[in-house]
Amino acid sequence: MKRRTFLGTALAFAAGSPLSFAQPRGRWTAAAEALEKATMAKQVDAAVLHVIQKKESFTRHFGTAASGDAMFLLGSVSKPINVTALMTLFDQGKFQLNDRVKKFLPAFTGDGREAVTVRHLLTHTSGLPDQLARNNELRKQHAALADFAKEAMGTALDFAPGTKYQYSSMGILLAARIAEEISGTDIPTLVDRTVFQPLGMKHSAQGLGRFKLEDVVSCQTDGAAPEAGGGDPKAKEWDWNSPYWRKLGAPWGGTHASAPDVAAFLGEFLGARGKVVKPETAKLMVGNQNPEGLAPRGLGFDVGKGAGSAGCSEKTFGHTGSTGTLCWADPASETICVVLTSLPSRAAKPHPRDIAAQRVAAAVAKG
Repeated sequence: MKRRTFLGTALAFAAGSPLSFAQPRGRWTAAAEALEKATMAKQVDAAVLHVIQKKESFTRHFGTAASGDAMFLLGSVSKPINVTALMTLFDQGKFQLNDRVKKFLPAFTGDGREAVTVRHLLTHTSGLPDQLARNNELRKQHAALADFAKEAMGTALDFAPGTKYQYSSMGILLAARIAEEISGTDIPTLVDRTVFQPLGMKHSAQGLGRFKLEDVVSCQTDGAAPEAGGGDPKAKEWDWNSPYWRKLGAPWGGTHASAPDVAAFLGEFLGARGKVVKPETAKLMVGNQNPEGLAPRGLGFDVGKGAGSAGCSEKTFGHTGSTGTLCWADPASETICVVLTSLPSRAAKPHPRDIAAQRVAAAVAKG
């Protein structure tokens, strides 16, 4: 039995396991082991862990991810990226957060819509729903983003703007539509020009951009959300892996990026470096914008302790994605944690991404 165990371990080492028994244990080994275990058990097809703590950097890839620069569909981690593109226009004085949405989208009127501001869109307090009632039908029709936006502008609000919190992908869509109206540029081009290029994010695209389907990691669809085709065997033409969805570049979930690129994005806000938005704008975006009693949200970002893993400070900001992604940055410890996986967030409790991120936070706490 001992000989069989040794041979099995040796074979794993020969196959290039990211964490072989021969490697010394480090601060992030426990976090990496969570993802290695999940991929070796075939629970997760692909994953990448990337951690930056002050001047220290750690990257490991697992399963079918070819390298640490493997590109994943980010899901809702796309939201703060697209909002940042919009906020570059804020820095140019092209709009104010308290501007009414109807100023830029005149069709957004009636039934209380006139009271919705840009700030409401960015903080999930507009009253708009997360997904459209006809979401699946529109995706089946391979609708353009303009079609989704038109439908969103005619959707009834669930409550008076600013009175409640309700996570809203459609709010982010309309914010991106405003960015297009102001800039005269489509949102994929604007994100590339104002975010990816200045930050040197060479393994990122809003939609597919210059990349091909084979350049990006495929999502596992078992356990995916219904609005992503989960549970529908006929959704192959419009689910997360379809050419249609990958190319669409939905501002609420259609960004592709590598883990180091996501970390570079968070680093813009961790240090308020001013490469993309002004330092004061960066601080504004990662600070709570919602009134007391409502869920804390920045501009596009989740903020506060809940935005990170247990042990993170109140200054933490980040986001998660239904495709199985997670990222946070904690200014108190100068830590950035990015976990990208192919396993839908709904498919496992606890999810391997959450286990890995928690172990990162625990390692930081130990010092």
